[in-house]
Amino acid sequence: MDTGTEPMGTGGHHGSGDPVGPALLWLRDTVTTVTLQARQRVLQGALLLCALGLLLWTAIFLYGSFYYSYMPLATYSTPVHYYYRTDCDSSASLLCSFPTANVSLLRNGKNQAMTYGQPYRISLELEMPESPANQELGMFMVKMFCYSRQGQTVTSSARSTMLRYRSSLLQTLGTLFLIPFFLAGTADQRQLVEVELFSEYREDSYAPSIGAIIEIQSQRVQIYSAQLYIHAHFTGIRYFLYNFPTLSAVMGVASNFSFLSVLLLFSYLRLIWGRFINPQKVRDRIHLHQRLAGMDKSEDTEHLQDDQVDTTGIENSSSDALLEAHQITATHLSQEEESILKAGGGEMDIRHGRFQSEIDEEEIVAEEGVENMGMSLDPELEGSSETAKQPDSIHSTLTGTSTCVIS
Repeated sequence: MDTGTEPMGTGGHHGSGDPVGPALLWLRDTVTTVTLQARQRVLQGALLLCALGLLLWTAIFLYGSFYYSYMPLATYSTPVHYYYRTDCDSSASLLCSFPTANVSLLRNGKNQAMTYGQPYRISLELEMPESPANQELGMFMVKMFCYSRQGQTVTSSARSTMLRYRSSLLQTLGTLFLIPFFLAGTADQRQLVEVELFSEYREDSYAPSIGAIIEIQSQRVQIYSAQLYIHAHFTGIRYFLYNFPTLSAVMGVASNFSFLSVLLLFSYLRLIWGRFINPQKVRDRIHLHQRLAGMDKSEDTEHLQDDQVDTTGIENSSSDALLEAHQITATHLSQEEESILKAGGGEMDIRHGRFQSEIDEEEIVAEEGVENMGMSLDPELEGSSETAKQPDSIHSTLTGTSTCVIS
């Protein structure tokens, strides 16, 4: 008895189950779900950051390409080296010819320094000493010739210039004040003379300039160095891009980034919608609707044709019935006429009365048949009905004839 029984505690524990197992399973499932969701979010965030970085880099590249292709060179400068003849017998203060320089207007010897249609300001900067020869020189002329690849002169300009005037007292005071700098070699007595040769020079696309000849028309001029400057005169969008580079760069990159983002968003939405909407199914549905519409039209046409056939059959049957009634009436009339001619006296009157009753009955039967076939018939049927009523006139004629015969 005792060996067959189990402890109450053990049996009760197995019967109720372990409450820790489901809790561990729930916790494991929750942790797994949260981990998968976190991985998915991290992956989505990484993809989003990569896409944004790619869009930003593309926007910067597009703006840089636009700026490089749209904006011309703002400033171009080149040194001017003068040469003159020395094969003449002249004094030390005079040159044998005017100082002349040949300057190239090509960048790196290949590309045009000036863009077609863009206005430029061309100026020559002369570094001249404040020597007695230059002070006594006064005004002198500077002339510039631009030539093309064929060696033809495209345009020319001539301007006058001179040193700025300084009185002897001002020169003495300036020298005394700047003696330490003069002695140290950090300053010297010179002036920078700027000559504006072209205020708005525009390059000709048919005959672009590749070089220029600059000539100083004086044999007494003394020059330290010279520099040719070409400044672009920007207007409109180029003025904004050149004078506000940071603001224009931010606006340009932001505009490109917004446009590319919208384009990418539309592409993504089209891809998502394409999964739910199959174009082939849409085309099949359209074809099905068109076929159903065509079938409906064909059925309507067949119904109309059947109605027309039925109407034609009714008209034909009614006309046939009327013709048969006319034939029967004509037959009876001929028979009665023969009997009237053979007989005579009282028999004529009796047979005439019977014949009259039979005609009336036949007319009633014919009218009922026509009414049963259709109340509304074409004008041809009305003509036929009028023809059906002709037995009355025949009857009247026959009566008159019979009366004549009797008499």
